[in-house]
Amino acid sequence: MGRYVKWFREIGIEDVAEVGGKNASLGEMYRNLTEEGVRVPNGFAVTADAYRYVLEAGGAWEKLHALLDGLDYDDVKALQERGAACREIVRSCEIPDDLEAEILEGYEALKKEYGDDVSLAVRSSATAEDSPEASFAGQNDTYLNIRGEEALLDAYRRCLASNFTDRSLHYKHDNGFDWAKVYLSVVVMKMVRSDIGASGVMFSLDTETGFRDVVFINGALGLGENVVQGTIDPDSFYVHKPTFNKGYRAVLKRRLGKKELKMVFTHELNTDNIAVEYTKNVETSEEERAHFCITDNDVMTLADYAIKVEGHYSKKAGRDKPMDMEWAKDGIDGQLYMVQARPETVQSQKKGSVLEIYRLEERGEVLVTGRAVGTKIGRGKVHVIHSLEELDTFRPGEVLVAETTTPDWEPVMKIAAAVVTEKGGRTCHAAIVSRELGIPAVVGADGATQRLKDGMEVTVSCAEGETGYVYKGLLDFEIEEIDLSKLPRPKTAIMMNLGNPDLAFSLAHLPVDGIGLARMEFIINEYIKAHPMALKHPEKVDEETRKALQDLSRAYGSMTEFFVKTLSEGVATIAATVYPRPCVVRMSDFKSNEYASLMGGKYFEPEEDNPMIGFRGAARYAHPAYEEGFALECAAMKRVRDTMGFTNVILMIPFCRRVEEGEKVLETMARHGLKRGENGLEIYVMCEIPNNVILIDDFAKIFDGFSIGSNDLTQLTLGVDRDSRIVAFDYDERDPGVMKMIETAVEGARRNGRHSGICGQAPSDYPEVAEFLVKLGIDSMSLNPDSVLKTIRDVVELEKKLGRI
Repeated sequence: MGRYVKWFREIGIEDVAEVGGKNASLGEMYRNLTEEGVRVPNGFAVTADAYRYVLEAGGAWEKLHALLDGLDYDDVKALQERGAACREIVRSCEIPDDLEAEILEGYEALKKEYGDDVSLAVRSSATAEDSPEASFAGQNDTYLNIRGEEALLDAYRRCLASNFTDRSLHYKHDNGFDWAKVYLSVVVMKMVRSDIGASGVMFSLDTETGFRDVVFINGALGLGENVVQGTIDPDSFYVHKPTFNKGYRAVLKRRLGKKELKMVFTHELNTDNIAVEYTKNVETSEEERAHFCITDNDVMTLADYAIKVEGHYSKKAGRDKPMDMEWAKDGIDGQLYMVQARPETVQSQKKGSVLEIYRLEERGEVLVTGRAVGTKIGRGKVHVIHSLEELDTFRPGEVLVAETTTPDWEPVMKIAAAVVTEKGGRTCHAAIVSRELGIPAVVGADGATQRLKDGMEVTVSCAEGETGYVYKGLLDFEIEEIDLSKLPRPKTAIMMNLGNPDLAFSLAHLPVDGIGLARMEFIINEYIKAHPMALKHPEKVDEETRKALQDLSRAYGSMTEFFVKTLSEGVATIAATVYPRPCVVRMSDFKSNEYASLMGGKYFEPEEDNPMIGFRGAARYAHPAYEEGFALECAAMKRVRDTMGFTNVILMIPFCRRVEEGEKVLETMARHGLKRGENGLEIYVMCEIPNNVILIDDFAKIFDGFSIGSNDLTQLTLGVDRDSRIVAFDYDERDPGVMKMIETAVEGARRNGRHSGICGQAPSDYPEVAEFLVKLGIDSMSLNPDSVLKTIRDVVELEKKLGRI
């Protein structure tokens, strides 16, 4: 088109030196992915040559060198003063006539394509931006909803000046870039009207754990700045890439954010800066907060975009290249657009197979909780920062506590032991920078600036799943380093017990052969919180409980849909971490007193003197008092397998007392669409009652495998209530009678060609039990996550002695 303007169709990723990372990526997507259905708004780049041209014509270079050469970048006050002077120098430069003409000619072409009333997004694109080593996230300025020639030119000048913001200068210094050699190109593109739609960010891996089988999407109503800067708690979604690529279309996991605010445009103009048409944050309505900002179909479209973008960049690079992307939904045309894509710069840069596991060795009083960023632990004295002016008071090793952070805060974030913010989700500014710096952060921690006082000693733990905790005191923790490349694999299948979906992705790196026990109870207790029968029959509970049930399920079409989707997504998240290896899911095994403690539960549960051996497990499933609740569990598991594609899920029936009871449960499951053998469905039974062992040949005729529950088998063999302190000393899984029961069960399963495994506590707690099981030739052992690596090493040594490897 001209010397200084290049259209997206003319540029690609090879042109970073000329147009910067943002422009190069937009051009790359526009040229290569538009035909594959990835929508990218059209636009053009004003090149880095134009930046140099403007500064040369305005005589700016000598003045800038005088201000910046020899600057102490850690002197916050000096950095602020000189950065402001540099920006003023650049803003005062006139745009040469020939460059101005090219920019305005491009504007006219966009008006012809999109209509005279098209508004523009004018965005900075640094020539060193989006390199694999540094993200440059949020370092330079963006101006939105620009209309008119004068406003466009002013926005262009201000983008150039943003190369000298305090944050951008410090960031370049930290990452070894020469400020005089990082040039600014500027994006001019069709504005996606997300101010009346929705927007957000997404990654083609999980940002905290590096788990690569998912697309992670954050979104909120209005302009994307709130999500990026962390001023709100966004909605979040995960999509599982392997099942998506097989044609399944379902959200793997979701979380409803508070979305307290949405950023929109106003119609007043700032006379000091005509490029900035005022944006303002307005409070969202209760209705907007109660529902997800985009539909499931939107999530699928975004996942499709993310997978195609990652696939394109990976193919071009000749290796896996996880991506960090921005998207926007236009409130006028209803379409979803990709507005940025750059390489993910943290998890994808980790080299080797050395696993670092952080573990707290003690617990303290929980002061605040929020969303965990990373999987590390940090500790130190609290320093609450309320504004930019206070940044120079921050000292190395302190815990930074703030309402939120912006790129201007990065000089102090890099010296913090940990970061805690009141606002933001896991893709906000504080999260992105903390991740890049390798420090733990807890974001969205309500009340943090009030509850955490200056000088207070705290421990910030991100090593306990998706929830981050700030504990009182300096707690002890350990860091275990394991080189997975040197870890041998045993013949005996080593599996993992897991009930908490929030921990799943962080454990996906463990070298296990599958999940041997996924418990439903945690999901029901922590996420659903309500008795399934209360959700099925809300008319049978009191008015206060009914209102609470409505609040729980308000983002869904009905209370039963809330139960089915929440349970299925929790189970699928666990299954995703080992897919396509097996994941054994136990149907619910609450006792009646535990069910009664759920919301609305007291209206549906009997009072029993000894619930441990009462109305639990298989006895409930076909019983009129719970049959409708079991139907909901079945609907959830059918959704996991048939709709979500996790055919690696094996179902397991707990506490099945008699063969006839097992047959009745299987008939009930088949009636609800879970027929053994159909679509490869296997159904196991827990082997935890002496009768399961005695009649193992008969149980083997109707079930595909056995999982020994050593906890219940021990108490029922010894006649000991494991919940009773008085006789707790008699509870011992290593008792010869219990060991004989286990031996009989393993031999019986082998005799009948059925799978034998154990999922009780015994092999996790006692190495000698694990050794006994290996000698028996059990097919699998399922252990608690913290026992997996040690047990693998122990089993390998034992198998060597036995001559099996």
